Amino acid sequence: MAAKESKSTRAEAWALFDRIVAVAAPGGTHSNPWMKTSDGSLRFEPDYNTLSKLLGVPLFLKAGTQSGVPALALDVWLSYELRRAGFDADQAWPRPLPPRILPASVASLLKWLPRNMRDTVLDRMTKETSIPNVMSSSAKILGKNYLKQVDVIITDWFTGPELLISTKRMDSSYGKNAPNRVEESYGDAKNLRLRHPLAALGFAFGLRSDILEKEPAVAEWLFDLLAKLGQEDDAYHATCLILMDYAAEVVVPDTGEDVSEVGVPEPGTESDDEEDRPAPAALSKVDRDIKELPMVNILTEKTPEDLDPGRFLAAMVKRVLGATPVNMHKDARQRRASPMQI
Repeated sequence: MAAKESKSTRAEAWALFDRIVAVAAPGGTHSNPWMKTSDGSLRFEPDYNTLSKLLGVPLFLKAGTQSGVPALALDVWLSYELRRAGFDADQAWPRPLPPRILPASVASLLKWLPRNMRDTVLDRMTKETSIPNVMSSSAKILGKNYLKQVDVIITDWFTGPELLISTKRMDSSYGKNAPNRVEESYGDAKNLRLRHPLAALGFAFGLRSDILEKEPAVAEWLFDLLAKLGQEDDAYHATCLILMDYAAEVVVPDTGEDVSEVGVPEPGTESDDEEDRPAPAALSKVDRDIKELPMVNILTEKTPEDLDPGRFLAAMVKRVLGATPVNMHKDARQRRASPMQI
């Protein structure tokens, strides 16, 4: 019963996530995140308003940690920010529509097919819950020693992985959970970096802000360690902290580890992707639910500068563009070269 409830919750969450992102980018048109300050420096300005809404979804649904929905809100936002940076909707996973993981070559083939044939293939893909090695709800990448599920990714068969971002979230039990989360993340970084040294490797950590009052010593230790994870030559290229402030009565239920964080995926295993298809619902109801989302504030003023999300996203994009020829990712290059003046 719990498994079915988890799948239903994820499906409901996707309906809300997709609508929030669609409203933030009407007609698929995204705002340019790049800003040029008065002193001439270039800055990536994240869309925190959209992030706040996405983070409100698991609180509204009372989705426990084991459902994967609380952490999924971060994945959806980071993928959205990569599209704002100029990467195509089929390049940055999870995609803003099912299937969430679809190789770029398959997406290109679909666009090339005659319309009748394309509609038939798309209809078949929509009805299937999983097609091994073609589409799924999660991306598994081979590191030096083992397969690892990566939360946000840009990859293609002729480039290999270009960007790999792992996300984790912690809303309670800080002293108990923090050491385990950091240890897991450090091992993941080593595994992925050694096989994919040119890929932009990042780590985003969502943390409820009440840790600053409840366990300030743990917060100080955690902030320091997160920063160091982004400074080592063989770990992450950048790390970031997302400090979430929300009311106590809408806390994320701690139902155990996020299912996506438990263990290492075995070769050949496939997840049931039905849970990542939006639950059928009238658009009017989805919009009403979005208006009822609990308020989540992002405390950027209490976030250490070297863990700032904007700085993190700028570093990720810069590394992807720096590791590829100028005739690739043209939209992303153009956006970065045409910042808004502030």
